[in-house]
Amino acid sequence: MNGRLYRGTWLLVGLPLLVLAFSVARPAALQPPNLPPAFDKTAAGALAAQLAIGFPSRIPGTPAAAAAARWFGRELTPYGYAVEREPFTAAVPGRGRISLLNLMVEKRGLSHKTIVVLAHRDDAGVGPGANDNASGTAALLELARAYAPAGGAAQLTLPYSLLFLSTDGGVYGGLGAAEFAARAPQRQDVIAVIDLDAIAGHGRPRLVLTGDTPRTPAVGLVETVRAQLAAETGSDPGRASALRQLVDLGFPFSPYEQAPFVARGVPAVTITTAPDRPPSGIGDGPGALDVARLGQIGRATQNVVDALEQGIALSPGPSSYVYLGSRIIRGWAIEIVLVAMLLPFLVAAVDLFARCRRRHIRIAPAFRSYRTRLAFWAWCGALFALFAAAGALPGGAPRPPLLTNVHWPQAATFGLLVLAALGWLVARDRLTPRRAILPEEILAGHAGALIALAVVALLVVATNPFALVFILPSLHVWLWLPQVRGRALALRAAVLVLGFAGPALLVFSFATRYGLGLDAPWYIAWLYALRYAPAPGFLVALAWTAGAGQLVALSAGRYAPYPAAAERPPRGPIRETVRRVVLARRRHASETARRALHG
Repeated sequence: MNGRLYRGTWLLVGLPLLVLAFSVARPAALQPPNLPPAFDKTAAGALAAQLAIGFPSRIPGTPAAAAAARWFGRELTPYGYAVEREPFTAAVPGRGRISLLNLMVEKRGLSHKTIVVLAHRDDAGVGPGANDNASGTAALLELARAYAPAGGAAQLTLPYSLLFLSTDGGVYGGLGAAEFAARAPQRQDVIAVIDLDAIAGHGRPRLVLTGDTPRTPAVGLVETVRAQLAAETGSDPGRASALRQLVDLGFPFSPYEQAPFVARGVPAVTITTAPDRPPSGIGDGPGALDVARLGQIGRATQNVVDALEQGIALSPGPSSYVYLGSRIIRGWAIEIVLVAMLLPFLVAAVDLFARCRRRHIRIAPAFRSYRTRLAFWAWCGALFALFAAAGALPGGAPRPPLLTNVHWPQAATFGLLVLAALGWLVARDRLTPRRAILPEEILAGHAGALIALAVVALLVVATNPFALVFILPSLHVWLWLPQVRGRALALRAAVLVLGFAGPALLVFSFATRYGLGLDAPWYIAWLYALRYAPAPGFLVALAWTAGAGQLVALSAGRYAPYPAAAERPPRGPIRETVRRVVLARRRHASETARRALHG
């Protein structure tokens, strides 16, 4: 590899970094009118306790959940609201298709444009669910009463309409919110969404901004919510770190109910006091509620609604960004920097390919070797898709499944491994060394794998440039594998392992942030099986794995270029594998007969 060319190309990254520096901005918040909020924390606390005590197990699709829905409607009927029911069904992993129900009430404004305040009223059934999410439901009721047609605000004229939405299936990845965002007649008029989820805990309030796609909500809404929470609590709410925000853009995932709205370009934010991994629910009773915190978040939410109701449109801003302290870095600037960081690798890889061509080193066998590895991983991917379609993997709606009780499906995993091993028996016939491999062939193997990874990187740029954060480490680290191929084994192993830092970052994020531990790889794969994670990312991951496999074989000394016609056995890999199996069975039968004869 031409090290001087590689290092010199990094100078090109300086200009995008300069553009990124100039893209940093401090967002502005909307200011609410100087009116005292009418949110009653004592009444909200009483409502939360009543829901938790009266309906401690509100598992979606159960009679208790239906009773809780009726309770919600009864609480609002005296205030002049007409409660609208929105029944729907959804498939839930391990439970099949269940019936669910969204409830909504609306305060009409001068405009058909609508501000939505929502909270899910269901729980996982492992505790009373006083905080998660009787607290959010209670705050939703109290806010609805503050604007009730038959209340003190009867004569209040609002510029925008207000819709209070009680969703079902929130614990199953926001099924109710996803249903509303995709099919509700009012969805076209929504201009902002505030989700209240577990808001009476003792923890510091925090904001959740992630969407189902690499987007973030309008910065004006986020900054308004932040400012009002800071004014009520005396400190800024928590937010994901810059690295976690970048990971969320590279692999969009969120179990909260703002996610389906953000994915559709609707400004939405979740306010919560719970950690990323929901608590077990044990001890989540009325006595654990922090009523003062409930009041703070309730008043802040009402202030945000009043600020939005002044008729000032939210500035659209960038479709994605990353918060860095009190400032934001625009997403398009981050994408430019990530793509620019790809250039040194592309230039060095193409130069290595050109050097091989000038020295008449044949690279075609290396590409064919990669093709065989890609075929094997495509076989594994097809098996995974087939198992998911056949129901061998837990199926359901394309939403994040529960983060609790996640375990590898043992029978399906065993079946996948057995069939994958059979595929490897076929593929290895063309990948096993049969002679001493020349240094020129080893260099060609590196060049072929690096060019394949370059194509994979370009596919990532075409699908989601933020996902480059997961493969850039492998590209730049593995580019040096040809340089260290004659060095000590420990050095080669260190360079090889360091290239897996990007995928390890994603797995580590799920393992620690969501408390999944060793089940994190299966949960990520499960998201693809449920079609929540996009299929192109799965295919690109398989192509990257094939390139990584070739470099692992090179580092381990087990690489062989695709054999020429004269080097291949007379039978193809499938026929040879069948022949070996048949001969092994015959030898076993013959040995059994011989032992029986002599016995």
